[in-house]
Amino acid sequence: MKKIDHLGIAVKKFSVSIPLFEKLLNTTCYKTETVNSEQVNTAFFEIGESKIELLEASGPESVINKFIEKKGEGLHHIAFEVTDIEKEMKRLAKAGFTFVNEQPKEGADNKMVCFLHPKETNGVLIELCMEKNN
Repeated sequence: MKKIDHLGIAVKKFSVSIPLFEKLLNTTCYKTETVNSEQVNTAFFEIGESKIELLEASGPESVINKFIEKKGEGLHHIAFEVTDIEKEMKRLAKAGFTFVNEQPKEGADNKMVCFLHPKETNGVLIELCMEKNN
């Protein structure tokens, strides 16, 4: 793993959370994007070499809706940048970890992503992400 790419934070409404994080971080949201397959809207902030990703449900079946209903707004996942996502998935599978998705899929911010099951990572949802251009 190369570095922490971003922290994902589940929020109810961008109209409240984007201005809040702009004030908190003293920077502007540089990009918003919808990931239709996950029914999620994303908003990104750069902080040094890492990013903060706000996650807002874009549909009733969104995993973000389910997360907020169960746990409330807050930290949703930690994403680690990897050089070769398939190689890293094989390494982790061999080490006994289980994935939420068996194959990398398209995510926000021009990334291929996969998630490790939080039951095996002390309750923390871990995302692996790799630039699509790699």
